Amino acid sequence: MERIQSAIAKARAARQEGAVRSPFKLPSATSRNSAVQAAWASLPERTLDASRVERNRLVASAPGADSTPFDVMRTNLVRHLREHDWTRVAITSPGSGVGKTTTCINLALSLARQRELRVIVLELDLRRPSIQKILGVLPTANLSDVMRGTVAPEDGLVRIRPNLAVGMNAEPATNPAELLSSTQAAAAIDAIEIRYRPDVILLDMPPVLVIDDALAFLDQVDCALMVAAAEQSTVAEIDRAGKAVSDHTKVLGVILNKCRYMDKSEGYGHDGY
Repeated sequence: MERIQSAIAKARAARQEGAVRSPFKLPSATSRNSAVQAAWASLPERTLDASRVERNRLVASAPGADSTPFDVMRTNLVRHLREHDWTRVAITSPGSGVGKTTTCINLALSLARQRELRVIVLELDLRRPSIQKILGVLPTANLSDVMRGTVAPEDGLVRIRPNLAVGMNAEPATNPAELLSSTQAAAAIDAIEIRYRPDVILLDMPPVLVIDDALAFLDQVDCALMVAAAEQSTVAEIDRAGKAVSDHTKVLGVILNKCRYMDKSEGYGHDGY
């Protein structure tokens, strides 16, 4: 743990001093707008299979009763981001199996329905990558290789909506904690942000109480959302995880997932609107 904390401190100091330099060629300020549009247009497109979308509970692709919780979350999140001029949002959890990644993708799909927003999802849960399986599409290259600097940013992203791109991994990465705490990884994420100028970057992070990988990168984000599961995550776990994350970034709130018993008065009442 001391080794990871030392690496985090060095990465933070390097970024603050401007010592981290992107190894990738980036568009100049004068051509930024056209370069950004061209960069998005050049990303390879992937079409999601409708049956897989339904089977994996990706409910936020279209407006409706099922997407409403994510749409409300989207509205609150965008307001916070605009108020503070933030872009990077970590999605994490106390433990595994709470639906963190599915929640992250649904939030991204909801955000992407606002066509003026550009959204990128980056899979930083490097030990147990699952986005490729949930979406049913293969990456052109592993995001972990982009973070190592061996693959260019444009080769590590695919577009599943005109304004929604995803960077994922087809296999677990080696030495993920060391990779996440490296200045090279920080520079690669910076390069993606500069090249594509997204309004929102959702970073699917590992659980914070299982391994220390997430803590190795949380200093690089603007804020975080915690996903917990009803009847699974305990209050003590949520409290411990929240405190650990808040030592590195602002915690916007806790998303309660897998809640089967809700009074109708607690919902939006979509059918009666």
